[in-house]
Amino acid sequence: MMKRQQTLKLLFLLIAFFISITVGAQISALSDASIPTEYSAGTQDLIHIFCSAPDQNAGQLTATSASGAGANFEWTKYNSGTGLFDPFLSDNSGGATSTISNLESGGYRVEVTAGATTETYTAWVMNSWYTATAEITESTCDYFQVQAAFEEAQLVYYDLATGAEQQIFKDVKTRWTADGDQVAAVLNPQIFSPPARNTEYTLTVYDRFDCQVEVSVLYESVVTAASFAASPMEGEAPLEVAFTSTSLNADQYEWFFFRDRDEMILEGQGGTVVQDSILQTAIDQNPVFVYENSGTYQVKLVTTKFSDDFACRDTFYLDSYIVALSSLVEVPNVFTPNGDGLNDEFVVKYQSLQSIHVQIFNRWGKKIHSWENNNVQGFESTVSESAWDGKIGGRYASPGVYYYVVQAKGRDDQTRNAHGFFHLFREK
Repeated sequence: MMKRQQTLKLLFLLIAFFISITVGAQISALSDASIPTEYSAGTQDLIHIFCSAPDQNAGQLTATSASGAGANFEWTKYNSGTGLFDPFLSDNSGGATSTISNLESGGYRVEVTAGATTETYTAWVMNSWYTATAEITESTCDYFQVQAAFEEAQLVYYDLATGAEQQIFKDVKTRWTADGDQVAAVLNPQIFSPPARNTEYTLTVYDRFDCQVEVSVLYESVVTAASFAASPMEGEAPLEVAFTSTSLNADQYEWFFFRDRDEMILEGQGGTVVQDSILQTAIDQNPVFVYENSGTYQVKLVTTKFSDDFACRDTFYLDSYIVALSSLVEVPNVFTPNGDGLNDEFVVKYQSLQSIHVQIFNRWGKKIHSWENNNVQGFESTVSESAWDGKIGGRYASPGVYYYVVQAKGRDDQTRNAHGFFHLFREK
């Protein structure tokens, strides 16, 4: 924005410079902008625009003797009632330039007398200012209303040929910004989807000469923005998941833990109306939930912000699903109980089980060993347990082929059965 302002000011100065050449003016000014008059006839003069505050006369003009020699300067000021220039200031200091300051808006003329030569120059001064007020008049869960107003200096000059009043076109515009971003370009906007935090909104009233005023209002948020994170998002059942609210401006938290997605889909395909998709609810800010059974689960958080007149709510769903992995049983096909510390035991790997029962048979179908665990506890990784040390009655079993039968019940209440054979080797 600053770069744009500097560019515009440079452009105005260049325009003023070239205009001063074309109209033959010898009055200069360090103004914020300069434009030519639009008289109906005769030589055009420059209008120097000074961005100022109300009741501030920021105008300043400097007249220069065309020859560069010392001169007398007689300044007069335009009288719109008579159409004449009334005496304003005499400068007989004998310098080559004369400067008048603290000028109110109006037309100024100077007669520069150097020796026997007298030159006359005219210029206009415009003190341009704005004042603005703004307030929030209505605030709801969906929007808030900003009401603003501004006053401005009326920039007028007079056609010296006819005496007619001429209004200067300023092209006044407005914009509202928050956190550096524009949110509206109208004076009294309704701001929809208000933020869930207190935010300052700034109104800028500005014109093509880069004169402007700013006023700010503080929006005190009455809305909430729900959001949360879950960790872990995947693991073996029973899966313990910690939910952390990252919501803004919330007074109340309502969590909805849905049933397994595939289970509800199957119910719908079977013609059964899903009566309740909610598995459980919670009202803690940061709850912990244990998924006892495997499945794919969605979670919803509803936050509420209470105010004197109403309660605003917001809803947030996970972008993906929490996955409690299905039960699994794996058994080896070879083990070597030879005491070397490597693969000495028949190890069963499993996950997401409630119970597991392993039976081992020799080649003639005789059961020689059984092992079970009917109290599988919660865990975060696959469990590996030794189901047989390779001994029968305290003595090492003979090398050869053996058979196993596994009966297990998963956390999803599904039965997981496995059977097959494995080789027992004892070579060192």
